[in-house]
Amino acid sequence: MTGALADLLVVDASTLFAGPMTAMHLGDLGADVVKVEHPRRPDPARGHGPEKDGHNLWSKTLGRNKRTVQLDLSSVGGAHAFRRLATTADVVVENFRPDTLERWGLDYATLSADNPGLVLARVTGFGQVGPYRRRPGFGTLAEAMSGFAAATGDPSGPPMLPPFGLADGIASLATAFAVTSALHQRASTGRGQVIDVAIVEPIMAMLGPQITQWDQLHTLQPRLGNRSVNNAPRNTYRTRDDQWVAVSTSSQSIAERVMGLVGRPDLVTEPWFASGHTRAEHADELDDAVGGWIGQHTRDEVLEEFERAEAAVAPVYTAADIVADPQLQAIGTVRRVHDEELGEIAMQGALFRMSEGDAPTRFTGRPPGADTTAVLRELGYDEAQLDALAADGAIGGR
Repeated sequence: MTGALADLLVVDASTLFAGPMTAMHLGDLGADVVKVEHPRRPDPARGHGPEKDGHNLWSKTLGRNKRTVQLDLSSVGGAHAFRRLATTADVVVENFRPDTLERWGLDYATLSADNPGLVLARVTGFGQVGPYRRRPGFGTLAEAMSGFAAATGDPSGPPMLPPFGLADGIASLATAFAVTSALHQRASTGRGQVIDVAIVEPIMAMLGPQITQWDQLHTLQPRLGNRSVNNAPRNTYRTRDDQWVAVSTSSQSIAERVMGLVGRPDLVTEPWFASGHTRAEHADELDDAVGGWIGQHTRDEVLEEFERAEAAVAPVYTAADIVADPQLQAIGTVRRVHDEELGEIAMQGALFRMSEGDAPTRFTGRPPGADTTAVLRELGYDEAQLDALAADGAIGGR
């Protein structure tokens, strides 16, 4: 195996998105990931999103580089097998409601008694303590309670939720960062630890100084659609050929170049044009100028002219555009991976490149329990023991 994390064994005992995405990120850098699912209730993520020929495409991506086993952790045999698996692991990722592992006799004190270096990452909606600790913790609730929905949408419209798992995705990155931090600390202390991730917190951190703003000014981030309180022009604009582009003017020099490009250098001399905040107060006028010019040109013409002027613009892409983009091809954003059921399929690879720590995508998501027998054999189970566990319903995939 290759990759920066190739010496790690990660047990993914989580479902849906934040936890499984954490394990996916670790696997992208070479970690050996073993995904644990219930024998009769597999990860609900396997039923999310599109399918081809009866095969779920989301699970092909989310489950990449993961071997799969089926264990009923609430059973004696399944809990015993999980404990033996955790003894060999560096990291366990779980997202059960608080007290669930404890009820099964799989609390951290028990797991770490066998493996003092174990890092246990616990991902829930609201954390392991407090009055909300046992509430269902889906990303949608975090998007609502973090301040994201309140600040998103048109000024006259309702709060808006994203059409994908934004809070879960951000939480997965935070959890992967926490895991690698704990492993770094373990290198000096020899001890693992428990990581408590509340999905509501990482997305909250992405929203800027909203808490400090409220504390000091008692003002709130308003809903502005695609606009910003920090700069203008900043919006999406329709081109003559019914395509869309996005323009950003976060720096003063780019704002000045944009206005020169669209034939309104006179606006640059206005006193209010001197800062992003005051430009934002004149967003209507600036949008009229920029949007009017863009609407008279095709998308290719707009991109060419903005690039010539060294102004900031980007096309609004769909997945069809992403896979064809030469820049994304150059940096290897999209990988083609062999899948046992669908042949070669495309998916996004790791989120960054490392000069010495990259790893290939070894395989796509596998069916539930495909590796139960192989993994338990590695733990020392013989065929008679495996048959007995299967007969009791403690394992699946036999």
